[in-house]
Amino acid sequence: MRTIHVETSGATILLTEAPEPKIRDRRTGEIAKDADTGEALMTIGVVYLEDGESSLIKVTVPESGISEGLTLGAPVSLPGLVARPWESVFNGQQRHGIAYRAAAVTPAAFPATTGAAA
Repeated sequence: MRTIHVETSGATILLTEAPEPKIRDRRTGEIAKDADTGEALMTIGVVYLEDGESSLIKVTVPESGISEGLTLGAPVSLPGLVARPWESVFNGQQRHGIAYRAAAVTPAAFPATTGAAA
């Protein structure tokens, strides 16, 4: 499937769920690993705000890309954010969605407001 680069410069992204290991197999508790590097993968929850709309999304990040100083509710940056459509059949039912992945998650600042009266 195609990977789509996500332009985030016009968005505000807030951390809603702290990093947790991404589970590959719920029955065994096996942690998901990057197919190329073998590095453990983590997931975070964020709210993505842009143009007056918001979406809650889960983002996969390599363990080494998790920065210190992350605070729930605070703005974050997701360098290298990509979206990848997926589909599969599970228990005879077709499922589909979009998987998000970033190279890292780092603390960010709230965007400056423009047009405010002084």
